[in-house]
Amino acid sequence: MKKPMHILKADQFDRNFLAYLFELTDNIRRLDKSKEGQMYLQSLLNHKRAMLYFTQPSTRTFMSFQSACHILGIKSLEIRDSSTSSERKGESVEDSLQTFSSYVDLIIMRSPIAGLCDKMAQLLNSTHRPVPIINAGSGPDQHPTQALLDMYTLNRSFRKSGGFKGKTIALVGDLKRGRTVRSLSQLLMQYEGVKLLFVSPEEFKIGADLRTQLAEAPGLSFEETSNFKAAIGAADAIYMTRVQDEYDLSGESKKIDTKEFHLRLEHLPLLKKDCVIMHPFPRRDEIDPRVDQDPRAKYWRQERNGMWTRVALITNILGVDNRIIMPEL
Repeated sequence: MKKPMHILKADQFDRNFLAYLFELTDNIRRLDKSKEGQMYLQSLLNHKRAMLYFTQPSTRTFMSFQSACHILGIKSLEIRDSSTSSERKGESVEDSLQTFSSYVDLIIMRSPIAGLCDKMAQLLNSTHRPVPIINAGSGPDQHPTQALLDMYTLNRSFRKSGGFKGKTIALVGDLKRGRTVRSLSQLLMQYEGVKLLFVSPEEFKIGADLRTQLAEAPGLSFEETSNFKAAIGAADAIYMTRVQDEYDLSGESKKIDTKEFHLRLEHLPLLKKDCVIMHPFPRRDEIDPRVDQDPRAKYWRQERNGMWTRVALITNILGVDNRIIMPEL
């Protein structure tokens, strides 16, 4: 299998890669259950360094990637605020990142600037030191590693019920600006027989570009609706999201009433007994915290799955994944 040079967009992956990533992640989790396995994992990349360039606020994704680096023995450097770098003096973000690439073997980026990861990947590819880049979230357009961990969580949840085929997945909330929804939808397009329900107020419907991609995906059906109760009742998995008001220009999100799209205790009897409830976090009011106690709530497990999936991705992109499948302990 050809290894990706960079992790930039969800649609760069096919079903073969997803199946491989699921298996790789499972093996890493099994290794981590013993002290010997943990020491083995830490030995794989303890000669490497990574830069976590996170200039957009993040807690979970940052700590998930940092933990993934630690599991593999990678020494990590970080920039959490561009005002502490020479960008404050007027240096371009491109020059800053090219400078950082001189010191590390991997750059993991989260930025509010759409398309920056792609731009930097092209720039570094033209240099004598084309350091791999992992997109950890870029503006409102892409969040590929979140989509991969979401798919891993769904795959584990659907194993006993025949996999993805025939499943209905409801994606709820701010679908217009939610990069996690965009990236997850692009991966779900790989699976025939899947039905996607996009559930939102009119103002937060999916964009025309994603709608076109969905219409062209073979074997996949989708529907847009504002009927929250009907959608969650039909779903095998529910993917809740928050309002992405960090992209507001003038506070327009506050004018939109989203209360009827919140998952509350009273809705739980409507759900299928084996439904999977997910959320990419952070959450606000869209899921009542009391729902956490329901066994169908998988978002905390989903969160931990993110760390293991990112460990797997890093081993793949840095070329040691072949030492995970059949480790010699």
